[in-house]
Amino acid sequence: MNEGVEATSGAVVTDPSAQDPIPTGLKVAAGFTWRVLVVGVGIAAVAGVAVWLEDIVVPFLLGLLLSALLVPLSAFLQRHRWPRWAAVITAWVVVFAVLTGLILLVAAQVRSQLPALGAQAEKALDSAQALIAKNPFGVKEADLDMYVSQLTTWLQEHASDIGLGAAEAGSGVAHLLEGLFIIIFVTLFALLDGRRIWEWTTRLFPAQAQPRIRVAGDAGWHTLTSFIRIQLVVAATDALGVGIGAAILGVPLAVPIAVIVFFGAFVPVVGAIVGGAVAVGIALVFLGWVHALIMLGIVVLVQQLESHLLHPLLTGSAVKVHPLGVVLGVVTGTAAAGVVGAFFAVPFIATVNSMVMAARRWAPQTATVEPAAHPAASSADPEEQPGPEPAR
Repeated sequence: MNEGVEATSGAVVTDPSAQDPIPTGLKVAAGFTWRVLVVGVGIAAVAGVAVWLEDIVVPFLLGLLLSALLVPLSAFLQRHRWPRWAAVITAWVVVFAVLTGLILLVAAQVRSQLPALGAQAEKALDSAQALIAKNPFGVKEADLDMYVSQLTTWLQEHASDIGLGAAEAGSGVAHLLEGLFIIIFVTLFALLDGRRIWEWTTRLFPAQAQPRIRVAGDAGWHTLTSFIRIQLVVAATDALGVGIGAAILGVPLAVPIAVIVFFGAFVPVVGAIVGGAVAVGIALVFLGWVHALIMLGIVVLVQQLESHLLHPLLTGSAVKVHPLGVVLGVVTGTAAAGVVGAFFAVPFIATVNSMVMAARRWAPQTATVEPAAHPAASSADPEEQPGPEPAR
């Protein structure tokens, strides 16, 4: 009898709930918390290193974006029995020809319209001066002359600082040339041997994780190439719409405006605002507020067509990023790294989202290609060699 009582009392004493007063939910929450903190510290460390090495990281990322645009073209040519070297050279020639053509168009229009622009600028300056002299501003011509004199004096006193800024600008040109060198080589090796580089990268991870990483990389590469092609079409459409509208209204520098809109379209939200503001501002300065309002209407119409027609039609299921994610990503990227952060925010979010979703969906029974088969396949099939193969 006593033994039974002792056994019973012993069972009560060894009850886990009596020994551990910490609730299970709190344990789970604490486990998630410290793991999230560790991951956050790791991400912050990687971001800090990237900022420290921004002169290398930014050109490298630009090279990846350019590779995502050129690799499909090179692979297409190789599938049609073009030699690899000819496909790579042709892809580079296409990019060089487009950039050179844009520069020549801008230079030609600026050169042809420069005398007229000078006369229009003088008229616009006189009109602005007359407007400032009226109420509610009430700034007289003598006051303007005083402000100009003060500005001249300030420039003379800070000439040494301006010279230092020019020296820093010269150093910036050197960094720009270094970055261009990195971009060229990243793109070149991605075109020539991208698949083998990716296979070597995956072998740096544990063997059990390599198939999942490979699937995630293929999905991310597919999303990145789709995003770049879509943005290229959208940017060209925006540039043509705004440029043609500016030319019809007679706005000066219609071609440079179109070029600004084209490159600005690669930065979602912010780029559209900046490009439209430039077009409306030039129309306001040189043609008046009526033409500026019409130009504003054209910019808004083009943006509406992009948002409600082009993106739903072209994007489909290729780039699954909610508009709220786009806005928050651009704002966060701008706050963290300025224009560079805004430019890379959306492709980064889209690519990482695709990689995470593909890694979550992956299961061992869904793998169809053994890891050791990839290097041989990359050398035998020109479609696979120039980079991570798009997920099919």
